[in-house]
Amino acid sequence: MRIDILSVLPELLKSPLEHSIMKRAQDKGLLEVHLHHLRKWAVNEYGQIDDYQYGGGAGMVMMPEPLAKAIEELCAERKYDEIIYLTPDGENLNQRIANTLSLKENLLMICGHYKGIDERIREQYVTKEISIGDYVLSGGELAAAVLVDAIGRLLPGVLNDETSALFDSFQDNLLAPPVYTRPEDFRGSKVPDVLMSGDHRKIEEWRHEQSVQRTRDRRPGLLDES
Repeated sequence: MRIDILSVLPELLKSPLEHSIMKRAQDKGLLEVHLHHLRKWAVNEYGQIDDYQYGGGAGMVMMPEPLAKAIEELCAERKYDEIIYLTPDGENLNQRIANTLSLKENLLMICGHYKGIDERIREQYVTKEISIGDYVLSGGELAAAVLVDAIGRLLPGVLNDETSALFDSFQDNLLAPPVYTRPEDFRGSKVPDVLMSGDHRKIEEWRHEQSVQRTRDRRPGLLDES
């Protein structure tokens, strides 16, 4: 999979992508992430990519010309399955969206900044708008890092245990069950006996029951969606 990201501050994305699972995915050749500084397509020699909004109001708006030129240049090199704009008023990111996007080949992400991007770019180029939550960030870079991580870890061969991602929270609209490790007895609190039994059928039944109960207690709305 290849992911291209347009950003005013691409350096904000470097650290999340250069460590841990995302680094492993790229080292294995399973994921390519290319960061593009939007000022490369600035409208003048001063690197301008934003301007005042029509109608007045606080905050600058990312201009359409740099974004259009960048998108068109990148689209001339390859076909993108989705052109994604990270924005607070987009569709809330969930595991279903991550699963679907992980099956794509090429994705282009646009990181908003200031008061956002000119509406005409959203109308003419963007195919999907995604939010990582009902709050506002300083820019779309951190949201893009979250989305790349959510997608990248699902690619076959990225995780050491191929089945690991299948039992994450939100797969099948259930939260993950409790997990335990050594020691067996921690300050008087013991690991549930069933996990020590060696009976894999009983263990899986217990984990499913715990997932359902935890979902019912913490996120009952997920059960209504299943």
